[in-house]
Amino acid sequence: MRTLLAMVMIMVSTNVARADEVPEPPMAPKVPETLVAHGHERVDEYYWLRERENPDVIAYLAAENAYAEAMLAPTAALQETLFDEIVGRIEQDDASVPVLDRGYWYYTRYVEGGEYPLHCRRPETMDGPEEIMFDGNAMAAGHGFFSLRGVEVSSDGRTAAYAIDTVGRRQYTIRFRDLETGEDHAEAIANVSPGGVWAEDGRTFFYLRKDPQTLRSHQVWRHTLDTDPDRDVLVYEEADETFNLSIGKTKSREFLMIHASQTVSDEVRVLPADAPDGEWRVLQPRERNLEYSVDHMPGRWVVRTNHEAENFRLVTCPDEAGAKETWRPLVPHRDDVFLAGFQLFGDHLVLAERRDGLTRLRVRPWSGAPDHEVTFDDPTYSVRMMRVPELDTPVLRYRYSSLTTPTTVYDHDMETRERRLMKRQDVVGEFDPAWYRAEYVHATAPDGTPVPISLVYRKDRFARGSNPCLLYGYGSYGASMDASFRSWRLSLLDRGFVFAIAHVRGGQEMGRRWYEDGKLLNKKNTFTDFIACGRHLTETGHADPERLYAMGGSAGGLLMGAVMNMAPDLWHGVVAQVPFVDVVTTMLDTSIPLTTFEWDEWGDPRQKTYYEYMLSYSPYDQVARQDYPHVLVMTGLHDSQVQYWEPAKWVARLRDRKTDDDMVLLVTNMEAGHGGASGRFRAHRETAIECAFLLSLAGIER
Repeated sequence: MRTLLAMVMIMVSTNVARADEVPEPPMAPKVPETLVAHGHERVDEYYWLRERENPDVIAYLAAENAYAEAMLAPTAALQETLFDEIVGRIEQDDASVPVLDRGYWYYTRYVEGGEYPLHCRRPETMDGPEEIMFDGNAMAAGHGFFSLRGVEVSSDGRTAAYAIDTVGRRQYTIRFRDLETGEDHAEAIANVSPGGVWAEDGRTFFYLRKDPQTLRSHQVWRHTLDTDPDRDVLVYEEADETFNLSIGKTKSREFLMIHASQTVSDEVRVLPADAPDGEWRVLQPRERNLEYSVDHMPGRWVVRTNHEAENFRLVTCPDEAGAKETWRPLVPHRDDVFLAGFQLFGDHLVLAERRDGLTRLRVRPWSGAPDHEVTFDDPTYSVRMMRVPELDTPVLRYRYSSLTTPTTVYDHDMETRERRLMKRQDVVGEFDPAWYRAEYVHATAPDGTPVPISLVYRKDRFARGSNPCLLYGYGSYGASMDASFRSWRLSLLDRGFVFAIAHVRGGQEMGRRWYEDGKLLNKKNTFTDFIACGRHLTETGHADPERLYAMGGSAGGLLMGAVMNMAPDLWHGVVAQVPFVDVVTTMLDTSIPLTTFEWDEWGDPRQKTYYEYMLSYSPYDQVARQDYPHVLVMTGLHDSQVQYWEPAKWVARLRDRKTDDDMVLLVTNMEAGHGGASGRFRAHRETAIECAFLLSLAGIER
């Protein structure tokens, strides 16, 4: 290994080429490592890249960055143009819609040129004096990466807990701020998850500690304000390594909750919020394949569950109950409707329901009066209920957007059914939704399943069969990729691109079965669905067959790697963001984050059946000696979700085995993690690189 450093440093120097030269790509030294499972041997020649503290590794990543910069040098001016466009559309002094909570109106706002928001509040009305609780810009000074999350204000309004990460590894430190003086209390609690929950006494705070190696939130601790964290009390530890913990408070504010969850099972513990030293009580004990979540209103629990209901149903039970034997029907199961969520109000129940791939919001009065549905106009869209802390209000707040409609916040009066526009995201500069057309179409998968596609293009730039097209996909964890608005896409649309989202199996767009048919031993449906969507777009003329591009991140990066292996000639270029591509090795390694509680998503490769199936699609293991499209891979050195070495190894193997001269580029942000660069403007430096890469491949140079 000592010879590697010299080799890598040579790579760095040779990649600083003159503008008229094409630099030689870095070729990672091969140090074969034999990995054995079930009597099967895999040789991983780039296994050494996982040594995060090895200077050879850092030098190699630097060499890759230098090579990518040299290869993208012809797009440098375009990158600057794109960056200026993208950030130029962002409203400089933007602010959120205020939320009323216990006598204060809470909101965030930005100052001109500021990368991070100010967290503010005003007492009683928005005409009251502004209190700036946290100035993100001042707090971020001197840090290459900065994340402020989990701001939780005590019930008396005097203290705010908050969590800071300055590395990007999602290992936060919690501190407490006196909101009357603006000064922090002395204690700091390191290596925790952001957020937590206050008891009603305003002095007791419950938080989550992480396993320092796997980063699994596995312990709940009780802290008393102004005491040494070394004296904190462990109130619950999750021993099952497949479960992860979260904590919260019910809408009624009467109970605190600890939620232990895995992919196919849940268990909720509750504690009266005014008795922080009391004993936690389990509602429904965990059972394999029984999922549930709860909320509370005075006198009863409301439970969303898949018990005897694949698409989920709603049940209820009294305060003192909680086990499934005490559940009574509230909203029945329906084969054609997926119950995605709910929110409680004093006089109303609101349901988020998925039907035909789209979310509807249904309002049901507790009085038994007729319910009604909140309607939307676009053919494909995204809608989310927003948190309303107060129980006794007739106002439902929701966030809506579509591929042509910027993010919009509405207040819906559940009694009068009147809708009030509270805020629409301002797109600075020349923009008119009428210039663009959105469509909702369907491809046909190899097994005959219709797969929805949301797409958008600028009408005066569209010529059937002639437009470059970017197809985006994810398809894992039951996460639905709804058709929401992103202003950066305008830089592609205005230059003639079509943008499309493939709603492939593995999400929950079409209900719970849609998810089940895209996980475990059905995972390949995700990949064949995406390929079918790409082919459909070329066949219908939404995409130029010679200029079809694909993009996905994290588990969507696995999708990118798989479809590149399976249909390399379909794509002209691929952007893979923090891609999860070394599936088998990662899912066998219990020492790294996410592995243990994701076996029910991908399968446990310690079982031969899952090992062999996983191996058959794992992008890193299936890299072949064949032509591949152009590839841009983005990652972060401190990524806690997908370790940087997965994309680094993948790029090295692709470059070694592919049989063409197309580009394979790796860009590693040395100061960030899974979410990339921090800051509302700085993050778009990476967006500009990705867009310039795609535009240049499509022959669009400005």
